[in-house]
Amino acid sequence: MSELDNLRSELMAAVDSAAGLDDLEKIRVSALGKKGRITELMKGLGAMDPDVRKQAGQILNAIKGEVAEAIEAKKQGSANSELDARLATETLDVSLPVRPAREGLVHPISQTIDEVVAILGELGLSVAEGPDIEDDWHNFTALNIPPDHPARQEHDTFYLPGRGGDENEDDRLVLRTHTSPVQIRTMMNSEPPIRIIVPGRTYRCDYDATHSPMFHQVEGLVIDENTHMGHLKGCIIDFCRAFFGVDDLPVRFRPSYFPFTEPSAEVDIGCTREGGEFRIGHGDDWLEILGCGMVNTKVLENCNIDSSRYQGFAFGIGIERMAMLKYGIPDLRTFYESDLRWLRHYGFSALRVPSMVGGL
Repeated sequence: MSELDNLRSELMAAVDSAAGLDDLEKIRVSALGKKGRITELMKGLGAMDPDVRKQAGQILNAIKGEVAEAIEAKKQGSANSELDARLATETLDVSLPVRPAREGLVHPISQTIDEVVAILGELGLSVAEGPDIEDDWHNFTALNIPPDHPARQEHDTFYLPGRGGDENEDDRLVLRTHTSPVQIRTMMNSEPPIRIIVPGRTYRCDYDATHSPMFHQVEGLVIDENTHMGHLKGCIIDFCRAFFGVDDLPVRFRPSYFPFTEPSAEVDIGCTREGGEFRIGHGDDWLEILGCGMVNTKVLENCNIDSSRYQGFAFGIGIERMAMLKYGIPDLRTFYESDLRWLRHYGFSALRVPSMVGGL
């Protein structure tokens, strides 16, 4: 029993003389840890006589409680002392701006555009840009869109007063309904071969879960002497498989109609909707994602390109639609609601921008 009294005195003295939190932790481990002195003594109680074991157990439990309480009290005192020292020496400039809680995030639209440009850029296409406000010629007529086409109606399109007022409808300006006018401008101002992609904003009178008055497109155009439908299919298949990250993604081309391409096709990718679960690249179902075709000879002639010598293909991709499919975004309208909670969930690191050098 005298040894236990000596142990108690030794441990309490060590706690009192401890210089800081590190010393207290060492004392706690040496006394109360799995291989601590008190722990080892308690393990040996089973070999003692019952009367001695009972008395020794009571004393050890009392010592254990006293040492633990002393260590905790000393820790609290040390922590308070350290805090007082920091408060006495540290200063805070309350005039400084608040530090951001986290790094800025890239919007899914910007991320998707960068991904599309990176993929198509590796196929040899370069970026071209043009104005958001167009005239009738570049937006409709040069693209072989007839006067009675629904896209020309005011319920589908945003018109602005023309240069000469509203008297002449053909002179009216329009918020471009697609990025195809940039293709027209490029063909009129450049000599083939032409290989471009055209990302940008477009505008139509729609607003629901899958449509917005303003949205984004990326269109592609390739014009040279030898391009044919096989090149178009190869480009689209490679793009779809790279964008969705599915090496064997099923891709299907269905005959369709567009005024500016002939022949034209809708592009579908394989998917499944079984059991309410939507997955790309699996199952026997199909999902339409974009339109394409060989450039109509009338469009080439409108741009002063010899259609007997040159031909090419074009395609159009809806950026929001591709982002919704790839990243599981259910409603297109949320792209434009400026909800930071939504952006924190769907946003991308600003330090990992897709590029032809760094990949996706």
